Amino acid sequence: MSCQYEITQQTALPVNQQLPESLTWLQEELSTVISDNLFRPVRIRSGRQLSTVTLNGLPLINFGANDYLGYAGDARLVRASAKGACAEGAGAGASPLVSGHSNLHDTLGKSLSLLLGTDDSLIFPSGYAANTATIACLAGPGDLIVSDAHNHASIIDGCRLSQADVRIYPHRNVTAAAEILQTIPARRRLIVTDSLFSMDGTIAPLADLAQLAHDTQSMLLVDEAHATGLFGAHGSGLIEAADIASSVAVRIGTLSKALGSAGGFVSGHHTLIEFLRHRARSWMFSTAHPPASAAVAIESINLIDKEPFRRQKLAERAFQFRKKLTDHKINIGDAEAHIVPVFLKTPQEAVEIAASLARDGFFVPAIRPPSVPRNSSLLRISLSYIHTQDTMNALSDSIINFVGMRHE
Repeated sequence: MSCQYEITQQTALPVNQQLPESLTWLQEELSTVISDNLFRPVRIRSGRQLSTVTLNGLPLINFGANDYLGYAGDARLVRASAKGACAEGAGAGASPLVSGHSNLHDTLGKSLSLLLGTDDSLIFPSGYAANTATIACLAGPGDLIVSDAHNHASIIDGCRLSQADVRIYPHRNVTAAAEILQTIPARRRLIVTDSLFSMDGTIAPLADLAQLAHDTQSMLLVDEAHATGLFGAHGSGLIEAADIASSVAVRIGTLSKALGSAGGFVSGHHTLIEFLRHRARSWMFSTAHPPASAAVAIESINLIDKEPFRRQKLAERAFQFRKKLTDHKINIGDAEAHIVPVFLKTPQEAVEIAASLARDGFFVPAIRPPSVPRNSSLLRISLSYIHTQDTMNALSDSIINFVGMRHE
């Protein structure tokens, strides 16, 4: 499918170049960001999100996107988007609480529930909005939230918004989580975890957490943002793979990664969804995400069912990629999926190696604080079905060359 879009420049108004005096302190703050090697350049992408991407005019093999199944630029999803916009408009117009959600959003909710085996689903403008609103709805003052130390920023912010007593347990340490739950009194208890951690590529001990939730009468919330479409016999995620669906009170995910669209969702019992419709502020007070995005997600859910070979092939290639790096003593931690970090010592090292990889033709983001804790930095490699084995081999060779050479 060939698509062209001509960008026309609007007439520019005169710009006041003088920084307001009340904002001069920002210059010093930005100087610190730059001197600490934490400055992020603006990257302008030309064209679709594909295996090769053009950033600021430079074509690079794309290992920076979360497009794990290669659907974001797929012509079938592009057509679904166009048809959705044609049928229901470019924008949703208002909050779904005020003006109702569209037929496409209704169909998407039902499609998600069928995929996940839940009663009902609620569609949010983003996965971030889904986490912050839902966590803040489920817990408050007098309640206890037990959260993994490596949980996503949206989970952390949801915990803060709740004003509950938030306790952080060491990454994947169920024993520590159990000790917190058993020693701190609370009105209600909520265990919160990612299923696949976005920077480590590690998998949560979901079966053990489900048992802990049962034993302590706690709610278990699992964010499957990086796992939906990629694990389990039906591709619904790591909850399915761990066979604990009946033990998870709240399932949260995103439409923007393996599903190639945009938006987030919460899925679970009818009562949960009805409650969130009346209390989840980012759903109540935000305009619904575009109907075209819902159409794209519906199509990708259908394709996940029809094309299981994509997730199977990705898992095989990711295993080989990780093995090659570890065989050459590259530190990828305990990564066990399609997200592969390369742990480095400083932000400067991460920036320099990312630049070296770009010279070899690869886009691999340098991840630095605040995306990761202070005193840590890494390269984050996002593997996709649309990466060939030869391409992955070429990237691993470059990483072994640049990282290994520095650490000899």
